Amino acid sequence: MLLIPAIDLKDGHCVRLKQGDMNNSTIFSEDPAAMARRWVEAGARRLHLVDLNGAFAGKPVNEGAVKSILRAVGDDIPVQLGGGIRDLDTIERYLDDGISYVIIGTAAVKSPGFLKDACSAFGGHIIVGLDAKDGKVATDGWSKLTGHEVVDLAQKFEDYGVEGIIYTDIGRDGMLTGINLEATVKLAQALTIPVIASGGLSNLADIKALCELEPDGVKGVICGRSIYTGALDFKAAQALADELNG
Repeated sequence: MLLIPAIDLKDGHCVRLKQGDMNNSTIFSEDPAAMARRWVEAGARRLHLVDLNGAFAGKPVNEGAVKSILRAVGDDIPVQLGGGIRDLDTIERYLDDGISYVIIGTAAVKSPGFLKDACSAFGGHIIVGLDAKDGKVATDGWSKLTGHEVVDLAQKFEDYGVEGIIYTDIGRDGMLTGINLEATVKLAQALTIPVIASGGLSNLADIKALCELEPDGVKGVICGRSIYTGALDFKAAQALADELNG
């Protein structure tokens, strides 16, 4: 089970939002690169970056902060990035900068042809982020709810050749109320590609529960507010996951 610290970027700072609300953010660091090093030194094996401004603007906004993180991390661990990625040129630029995986969210839902082209051009580097509420996919920084079912879309995207799916329960994100295990495992069982859980991780009990789902295809979890507030000790959590899953 891969525990992946999240570094959410807003106006060049490392923040956390509650339920995706840009007006309800907490700044945890004004030096995202230093925060990235902190998680690497704590044993992280991958980092999850989100350009929050970019997600709303539909184009990269925090590219400077992203580059500073990549310089700080070097070749130590892979870094995945989402937020405002809407065209092939942006993907190519980020991969050239050193990003390992590009996460496509809104554009995957609204422009499946773009996603198909991205998988064809950059095979092995494309992850889809599906954000949902009550099983329905949301887009545009979670501001719009679609009629699409999560499982149906994920299966279509799997056929395109995406590397994996990050599944976020919007209602739980940043609320420390626990992962939506039922919906996450339902999705994982419907796919052959890995699913990364996101939204609501709060304590070691959540880690134990997620580890039990690893045989079903839940291969990782995004760690956000819990590791920033201290509710979850990242190093201890990864050690527990390693112990449980070998």
